[in-house]
Amino acid sequence: MSTALRQTVDVMTEQRVHSSPGLRAWLGLAVILGPVLLVSMDGSILFLAMPRISQALSPTADQALWILDIYGFAVGSLLVAFGSIGDRYGRLKLLMIGATVFGIGSVGAAFAPNAELLIAFRALMGVAGATLLPSALAVLSELFPDSRRRAQAIGIFAAAFAAGFAIGPVVGGSLLERFWWGSVFLVNLPVLVVFLLFAPTLLREVHATRQGRIDALSVATSAGGLLLTMYGLKRMAADGVSVLPVLAALLGIALLTFFALRQRHLEHPLIDFSLFRDRVFTIAIITGLLPLAAWSAAAYLAGIYLQSVLSLSVLHAALLALPGAVVLTVSCIITPTVVDRIGKKTALIICHFSIAAGLGLLLLTTTADGVGWYVASTVIASVGYGISFSLVADTAVGAVPTERAGSAGAIAETSNEIGNALGIALLGSLAALIFRLQGPALAPTLDETLQLPDLVPTALQEAKAAFVTGLHAAAAVAGLLHAVLGVVALRWLPKSEPSEPDTRMPGEPTADRVESKA
Repeated sequence: MSTALRQTVDVMTEQRVHSSPGLRAWLGLAVILGPVLLVSMDGSILFLAMPRISQALSPTADQALWILDIYGFAVGSLLVAFGSIGDRYGRLKLLMIGATVFGIGSVGAAFAPNAELLIAFRALMGVAGATLLPSALAVLSELFPDSRRRAQAIGIFAAAFAAGFAIGPVVGGSLLERFWWGSVFLVNLPVLVVFLLFAPTLLREVHATRQGRIDALSVATSAGGLLLTMYGLKRMAADGVSVLPVLAALLGIALLTFFALRQRHLEHPLIDFSLFRDRVFTIAIITGLLPLAAWSAAAYLAGIYLQSVLSLSVLHAALLALPGAVVLTVSCIITPTVVDRIGKKTALIICHFSIAAGLGLLLLTTTADGVGWYVASTVIASVGYGISFSLVADTAVGAVPTERAGSAGAIAETSNEIGNALGIALLGSLAALIFRLQGPALAPTLDETLQLPDLVPTALQEAKAAFVTGLHAAAAVAGLLHAVLGVVALRWLPKSEPSEPDTRMPGEPTADRVESKA
């Protein structure tokens, strides 16, 4: 074969490889989607399980909230830091370690004998979860070097992430119908075993050539500030204002302030706050945070409402969540196509007003009836939730220069996780405060009140009414915030024209910054 012919064949072979990723790439994508699905699903799988966990472990009001949201705080506060660690030491290596620790945390949580240990193992799962998301995105870029195929893979990745949040309550409710509460954690193990078996064969190591020093003090102050602030707010909501929670909240705010000021003087900050000077970027990040806050709080409180107020079975409650889960997933999948036609500005406005409208329907629920309003609420709001999941990272990355796309993508991912935790922490604490003020003052939560012996019908009705009032307050606050943000988006965002979809990976480093090792 002549040299010229051989070169022509080599070029054609290289083009074919880049245009068709092959079986290995698609199998690799399937393997990656397992941990991604678990990370998002474990942020919501306990929403319907909490009444059962409360019966088994008898957590206090603030412990119940910590069980739910310590996971989200751990993921959100460490996401950027583990992204930098993966760049330095290898994304695949970090994925393998994270998946192993996630499995250990799942087993520990499943068999936790008390609320304190359950919180500790949920925190461990959150730390492991923070290693998985950024590394999975980077490894995905190595599997699909062709931009068109990579865009398809990213769409599947985003849909899986959204589906995990949406189906978490459904999966949890289905398991609880047959098994004990610990099964919602053990369901993680088969997926993790498959990943650990096949990942070394199907995936390759990825390093970023440009590495920055990880500032341990920034990691500690951001995580500690979040936890102390939320601890103080939760304790004040559950038990009233006292010295310890006030001091904790003030110390947390001080640490977060120190963290924000420190980032301005670091060569490689964990969060580049200068990006927030761009209005489009700022609205995109808020859109990543606020819908997750509303969704997590509404799903958590509605799960208690359906089971403890309306006395529905856990399976019935899970099935009622299914229509909203389907709409959310479909909305996430079709959003890129719709955005090409109507533009990002219109899509973001629809996102916020549909969520506000859906949350408004929860205000029509009562202690006697509300199933129809709940289903309608989840279906309408899920249109906006799906838009948020699909659009935020792309909008944030597109609003900044290419060389800062990595920082923008990391902040966008972090906003999702922090929003998921903040929703339960802040809106859940608001509902707990109202229950404490308006309830029968027999116990700090509705589930604890229902477990009291010889509970008279008048006290039972008063407790249910107080909980529904708290649900209404949380929904009203979240809905109002979304309506305000919709108006802000309408006035602040520049007019966007339909355009070709951006095939660049959200938060992906440019080609000259990534090297792949077999």
